[in-house]
Amino acid sequence: MKKFFLLPLIFTFFIGQTQNPLLSEDYSKQNRWVDSIYNNLDLEEKIGQLITVWVATQYGDDEIKHISKLIEDYKLGGLIFSLGDIKSQAKAINKFQKQSKVPLLISMDAEWGIGMRLDDGFSFPYNMTLGAIENDSLIYQVGKRIGFHAKRLGVQINFAPVVDINTNPANPIIGFRSFGEDKYNVSNKALNYLKGMHHYGIMGAAKHFPGHGDTETDSHLTLPTIGFSKDRIDQVELYPFKKLIENGLDGIMTAHLNIPSLDKNKVSTLSKKVINNLLINDLGFKGLVITDALDMKAIVDFSKGDYPDVSALNAGNDLLLMPTDVAKSIKELKKAIQKNKISNKTLEKAVKKNLMAKYKSGLNNFKPIKIENIVEDLNQDIDYALLDRLAEESMTLVKNQNTNLPLSISDQESIGYVNMGDDSYNTFLKYLNKYSKVDHINQINKDSLIEISKNYDKVIVGLHKSDKSPFGEYKFTDLEISIINDLKKLTDLTLVVFSKPYSIFDLNIDDIQSILIAYQNSPVFQEKAAQAIFGAINVKGKLPVTINKDIPVNTTIKLKKKRF
Repeated sequence: MKKFFLLPLIFTFFIGQTQNPLLSEDYSKQNRWVDSIYNNLDLEEKIGQLITVWVATQYGDDEIKHISKLIEDYKLGGLIFSLGDIKSQAKAINKFQKQSKVPLLISMDAEWGIGMRLDDGFSFPYNMTLGAIENDSLIYQVGKRIGFHAKRLGVQINFAPVVDINTNPANPIIGFRSFGEDKYNVSNKALNYLKGMHHYGIMGAAKHFPGHGDTETDSHLTLPTIGFSKDRIDQVELYPFKKLIENGLDGIMTAHLNIPSLDKNKVSTLSKKVINNLLINDLGFKGLVITDALDMKAIVDFSKGDYPDVSALNAGNDLLLMPTDVAKSIKELKKAIQKNKISNKTLEKAVKKNLMAKYKSGLNNFKPIKIENIVEDLNQDIDYALLDRLAEESMTLVKNQNTNLPLSISDQESIGYVNMGDDSYNTFLKYLNKYSKVDHINQINKDSLIEISKNYDKVIVGLHKSDKSPFGEYKFTDLEISIINDLKKLTDLTLVVFSKPYSIFDLNIDDIQSILIAYQNSPVFQEKAAQAIFGAINVKGKLPVTINKDIPVNTTIKLKKKRF
């Protein structure tokens, strides 16, 4: 029978080249440890090893007591840490590891660093910003620093990188979290990120299999549908997963999607066709298969048949993330095993894979986290220096009519600046004025446009949107669009976007002289954008997504710096 997606000959070669990423160098010792632990667990303890629950230390002692009781009652296999601060999390990990009979696999969603979850943790730029950087070695450095932070904090697996290919600008849940829409760029960036984490022995889990990049709904709230054919999914969405599997990917997180071409009846996370047949058999993945959170609406409201945790295990998942009800989950899994709806072989395989991951991460010899200086260790000068370099390398010029940029510094020309959006612009204006006198035009409306055009030879417009979350509002308002449409006809206009590049979709870009995509609005990005405009840095970013019919993916206009 013809293999799913791939011709038999190709498929056989691919499987033959795939190594088990959970194997440690001292495999015989690892095997003995795994067997020893497994053989000393009763049925409920084995089931407990499959379950990872959510912890938020910001909720204080009540949360710590609650998680401690879950560990005591159900012998949990892992914890996923979220909201809180560095010291509180480190202390909690020490407490829970000391309490647990089997070491806990500690995980985080730290896609852009532990600052994604912790108030005092360091954050690197979002993936889409990194997707604009041509020097992939810098992405390796990002992964390496995130790996260091995770290691220092007692985390063994980061549920990253995101390898979804964001081909849908309206995607509400991936967007900035994606490296872009070019499958080769996404794959190369993700691989470098993964290898960087591996430098410190941190496991990665690529997500969201088999691809969440072309959806217009959020699986936290409903069940998104992917309507592509098998061939399209194989050629596009699966490409980065294949690339990473070939290069030692430790884990894969499965997505809650409706994909009729792969399985008409089951949510993808719960589908044997998607997980066991496609991911494990056809793609030859031997690492840890992790469900996305099982308390999301796509599972709670749309799963059919068996209890979803039962279906997830039978489908080929090894780690059950954030069940809706831990007690019920263990009860239903136990019942399914006793009734042979889940085979002992399936249970043993999943539990042992989790134990293999723990051994490879060094949990067979866990040492408590040192609290002293931990906040300082996770916010070092090397991190800020890397952030500065990333911001500079990401600046992307996508239009430069009549070589408008870099702007000249001349007493003969007057320059005005108009801020749009709803976030801070102070750093940008301050740095513009380090190079030339730039007036802040803070009162602008339809009636004042003619006066502005008379007073200023050139006008810079900045769209400033908060980058505190990748899901925030990023578009121009109707009034802002109207002002730009009028202003661009009256003066030389430079537009700088401190937001998702997709905001350009709403504009008619004709007659805008220059467009610079600066991606994020934090001070370092504002500083680098000002430097780019006046030629104080090289501009060499490459656009990771399509933002206009005339500005496709991979657009790049390079400028060499003129000032030192």
